[in-house]
Amino acid sequence: MSTIIENLRSELISVSDEKTRLSGERFFKEEIRLYGVKSAVVKNICKAHFTRIPDKSKQNIFALCEELWGSGILEECGIACEWSYMVRKEFEPSDFKIFEKWVGNYVNNWAACDSLCNHTVGALVEMYPSCLDGLKKWAQSPNRWMKRASAVSLIIPARRGKFLEDIFEISNILLYDGDDMVQKGYGWMLKAASQAYPDQVFNYVFEKKATMPRTSLRYAIEKLPSEMKKRAMEK
Repeated sequence: MSTIIENLRSELISVSDEKTRLSGERFFKEEIRLYGVKSAVVKNICKAHFTRIPDKSKQNIFALCEELWGSGILEECGIACEWSYMVRKEFEPSDFKIFEKWVGNYVNNWAACDSLCNHTVGALVEMYPSCLDGLKKWAQSPNRWMKRASAVSLIIPARRGKFLEDIFEISNILLYDGDDMVQKGYGWMLKAASQAYPDQVFNYVFEKKATMPRTSLRYAIEKLPSEMKKRAMEK
């Protein structure tokens, strides 16, 4: 174990408490591991320890992230997500395979999935749209978190009005998935896209509403104008 990770873990343990741990567990259906540190405190620790890393090259940061992911502890996984995003200026297309490994091997809850994909993976895709093909392959994976990741990686680009046709293509792949984590993921992606393209998203969900799960539909239309929402929910 590196001294950097050892010091980080020592501080997380020192500020953890049982009440926060038990409270955090209630947000998950899955069994998770966590110290019990409030998110604002984790964020401060994350930033402070990053400044102490002498070698901030992408290669070294990714190696530290891998060590954090390997613990399976929620706070450490969250810090791995933050640290990987901090070196986004060094991203290159080949990094997609590294992130794919992290999603496939380590992500086992919605918080880890969304933290990694909203920012780190989303930033990579915005920089290198060729990575969209990889997201479409994730959407066809048997791994529930990889399927969710294919959608939530496009939340921020969607808000910016990017990749609409790719968003619809991923939604089509995930449309009939019975997993609520997947349904909420692509519904959220459509909701984000509706902020830039309300008419196009309305037309999509109106066309698909007969087969789209209600969970996904409600997410997708949340930001639409009220009249559009009413029409979309009509049988």
